[in-house]
Amino acid sequence: MNETSPQTLPQTIYLKDYTPFGWSVTSVHLTFKLHPTETRVISRIAFAPNPDAPAQSFFLHGEALKLISSKIDGAPCTPTLTPTGLTLDVPTGPFVFECEVEISPETNTALEGLYMSNGMYCTQCEAEGFRKITYYPDRPDVMGTFTVRIEGDAPVMLSNGNKGALGAGFAEWHDPWPKPAYLFALVAGDLLNYSDRFKTRSGRDVELNIWVRKGDEDKCAFGMKALKASMTWDEDVYGREYDLDIFNIVAVDDFNMGAMENKGLNIFNSSCVLASPETSTDDNFERIEAIIAHEYFHNWTGNRITCRDWFQLCLKEGLTVYRDSQFTSDLRSAPVKRISDVIDLRGRQFREDGGPLAHPVRPESFVEINNFYTATVYEKGAEVIGMLKRLVGDDAYYKALDLYFTRHDGDAATIEDWLKVFEEVTGRNLKRFKRWYSSAGTPRLSVKEKFNNGRYTLTFKQETPPTPGQPHKKPRVIPIAVGLLGSNGHEVQPTTLLEMTKRQQSFSFEGLAEKPVPSILRDFSAPVVLEYERSNAERAFLLAHDTDPFNKWDAGQALRRASLIASVTTGAAPDTAFLDAATRVARDDSLDPAFRALVLQPVSQDDLAASLHAQGHTPDPQAIYDASETMAQSLAQHLADSLPRLYAATTVDGPFVPDAKGAGKRALNGRILSMLTRMDGGAQARAQFDTANNMTLQSAALNALLAQDIGADQSAAFFTQWQSDRLVMDKWFAAQVAFAAPEKAANVAQALTTHPLFTVKNPNRFRAVFGALAMNHAGFHHASGQGYALLADWLIKLDALNPQTTARMCTAFQTFSRYDASRQTSAKSALERILSTNGLSRDTTEMVTRILEG
Repeated sequence: MNETSPQTLPQTIYLKDYTPFGWSVTSVHLTFKLHPTETRVISRIAFAPNPDAPAQSFFLHGEALKLISSKIDGAPCTPTLTPTGLTLDVPTGPFVFECEVEISPETNTALEGLYMSNGMYCTQCEAEGFRKITYYPDRPDVMGTFTVRIEGDAPVMLSNGNKGALGAGFAEWHDPWPKPAYLFALVAGDLLNYSDRFKTRSGRDVELNIWVRKGDEDKCAFGMKALKASMTWDEDVYGREYDLDIFNIVAVDDFNMGAMENKGLNIFNSSCVLASPETSTDDNFERIEAIIAHEYFHNWTGNRITCRDWFQLCLKEGLTVYRDSQFTSDLRSAPVKRISDVIDLRGRQFREDGGPLAHPVRPESFVEINNFYTATVYEKGAEVIGMLKRLVGDDAYYKALDLYFTRHDGDAATIEDWLKVFEEVTGRNLKRFKRWYSSAGTPRLSVKEKFNNGRYTLTFKQETPPTPGQPHKKPRVIPIAVGLLGSNGHEVQPTTLLEMTKRQQSFSFEGLAEKPVPSILRDFSAPVVLEYERSNAERAFLLAHDTDPFNKWDAGQALRRASLIASVTTGAAPDTAFLDAATRVARDDSLDPAFRALVLQPVSQDDLAASLHAQGHTPDPQAIYDASETMAQSLAQHLADSLPRLYAATTVDGPFVPDAKGAGKRALNGRILSMLTRMDGGAQARAQFDTANNMTLQSAALNALLAQDIGADQSAAFFTQWQSDRLVMDKWFAAQVAFAAPEKAANVAQALTTHPLFTVKNPNRFRAVFGALAMNHAGFHHASGQGYALLADWLIKLDALNPQTTARMCTAFQTFSRYDASRQTSAKSALERILSTNGLSRDTTEMVTRILEG
C-alpha cells in the first residue's frame, strides 16, 4: 500500500536549495540474507565529515524498512525514525554506522528497491529505490565503494563490480569504483548465462554474460553482438574503455523502465534484450541494439561521471541518448535514424512542451523525481548536445569531451561543469546557449524572404509560447542549417550553418542568378517549429530535389499534413500534389527503401490534432481519423497499378538478417502490404501470414489485416502459436487495441483486461493494452468518454501496486484541453476521480495535479 496521500505530499524540492551532504562515504559493506518476505540487510558504512558542507543533522533515507538493530562504532545506538528515514547523533570525526533491517521483496509490487520477478530477486534503485533496501544517504552526490555478500539458495547471485569469494550458499562482489546508491544492483535466481569475451584496446580481458531464465538462451546472440559493437564503438569514437573484469546483463520480466545502467550489472526489461527472428521485429532488433548501447555508454556518461543532484539528470541522460543515436547512425542509416528521432521528438517531446507538463531540460523544482524521466530530459536533452556539437564543430566537441572525462572522472557533476569545458576549449561564451537548459517550451521560428539584385535575404524571428511558471522567454541560440536550390533542382548554396542569437535576425546570400528555393533547418538542426508558408508545388519540388534527406522527407510530410488539415477543416479531397509526389517516391528504386517507407508512413493523428490546435481549430478526433483513412485509401488507389510490382521487389528472400539493408526493404514491403490489403481484400496479407518465417513479416501481415477489420482468423492463429511467449503476447495484446476502430477501442481494451494472460502487475502487459489505447487517438478521445473512464479505472487500480508506471501512464491525458468542451469535461472528470482516490501515491498525485492545473 502507498503511505503518502494527496493531503500529505512532501514539500517541493528546488534546485536553488541544493546543499552538500554533511558526510562523505568512504566504504560500504552490505550483507543480504535473502528470503522472499523476510530478507535481512546488514550494512556497515564508513562515514567521514565533509569539510565543504554546512553544519547539519545526520539523516539517512529509509522507507518501508523494519529496523532490527543499529550501532555507531560497534556500540548500540537508538536513532529517531520517521516514515522517510532516521536521524542520529554522531561523532565529530570519522565513524562507522551499522544497521540490520528487514524487507519483503515478494510483496514489493512497486518494483523499486529489492523485489521479486517470477521467483528471481532483483533491484531497481534509480532514482530513489535504495532507501527501500537499507538506511543510506540516497542521493547521487554521495559516492562510495561497495563490497557485497549475498547469502541464499539461488544458483546465481550477482552484484556490481568484480567477483569475490564464491561458495555454497553465498557470493561476494566488490566494485572498486565509487558510485552513488542509485547504481547499486543485486540479482539472484535460477538463471543461465550466454557468455562471450571482449579484449579492450589496452589489453584487459573482459568476461561478458547475458543472464536469462531457462528457455530464453536462444534469444541472446543479437544482444551480445550489440554489446561488443558498443564496446568497440565507444573506444573508437570517444576513447572510452571498459574498466572492470566482467560485464553482466540480466533480463527481467517485471521492470518499470527499459533498462538500468548499474555499474557492471545492467538490469534489462526482457523486451529490451531478448531477440530472435521468429519472435522479434526489425524495430525490436534496432531498439535492443540502441538500448544495450545506451546502458553501456552510461559506464562513462553516468557512472564514472554521475550527476550532482537529480536536477542534472539531463547531464547523463541527454548526453547518453545523443551518444546512442550516433552509434545507431554509424551502424545503420544516419538519415533514417535522424528522421526517426525527429518523428519521436515531435510526437512525444513537442507534445510535452506544448501542454501542462512542460518543463525545462533541467527542471528548477520537483515533487517526485520519477516524474521527470521525460522526453524533455532525454530526447530534448540529446538535441541540446547535438546543437552544441554543430556550433563548436566536431574537433572542438571531442576535445571538450576528453577534457570533461579527464577533469570530472569520479565526480558528481553539473550542467555548469559540462558547459565550462566547452567554453575553455573553444573560447566561446555559452551563457545564452545555456537557456536551452533553463527555458521550457518549443521555440517557433518564423521566416520571411526577400530577393533583390542577386541578394537573397532570410529574416528569422523566434518566439517561445508561455509554459507553466515561465510566461516570458528570452531568445536562445539557434543553429539553422540552410541550403539553397535553383529552379532546375540543383544546389546553388551548399549547407551553411547560420547562428541565430537574437529575437529577430537576417542573413543574406549574394551573387544568385535567380530567387532560390530555400531548404531551411536541414538535418533538423534545432528542435524548433518552423513557420514558413510554402505552396504545395514548392513542397513537391523539395521532395523531388532536396539533397538533404531530412528536409526531403519533411517536405513530403508537410504536403500530406496540409492536405489532411484541409480535409478536416473544409472537407477537401486528398491533394493530388501529395498523391503524385508520394507515388513518385514509392516507385523510385534509386532511393533507400527505408527512406521511401518513411515518406509513405502516415502522419500521426495526434500530430494532426496538435497542428490543428496550433492553427486555432478545435480538433475533432473522429474527423481526423476519417480524413486519415480517406488519405490512406486514396494513396493505395493512386499506387494500385504499382503495388504488386513494388511488393515483389521489396520482398526479402532467404534467412532473416537484422541488418539495416534488410530492415529497410522489409519496412517498405510492410508499407506496400498495408496499401495492397486495402485493394485486394487481404489476399496477399493472408498469404504472407501463412508463409512468414520471421516476426517482422508475420506481424506486418497481421497488422495490415487488423487495420481493415478482417484479421480475426489470423489473430486467433497468432495467439495459438505464440501464447507461451510472453513478449510476443505483448505484441498481440497491443495490436488488438491499436488497430481497433475508434468506437470499439475502449471495449476491446476492457475485454482484454479479463483475458487469462492479462495482469496488472506486469508493466509490459499493462502498457501493451493501455499504452495502445492511448495511442489509438480517435479511440482514446472518443466522444463517449469511454477511453478516459476506462484508463482512469485501471490507473486507480495500478497506483496501489505500482505508482511509477501509473504516473507515466497519466501522460495520456496531457492534451485533453485542446479538444471540445464535452471531451474536456469527460477527461477532467476522469482525472478528478483519480485524484480523489484515498491513499493515492505522490507520483500520481503530482502528475494529475499538474495536468489539471495546466
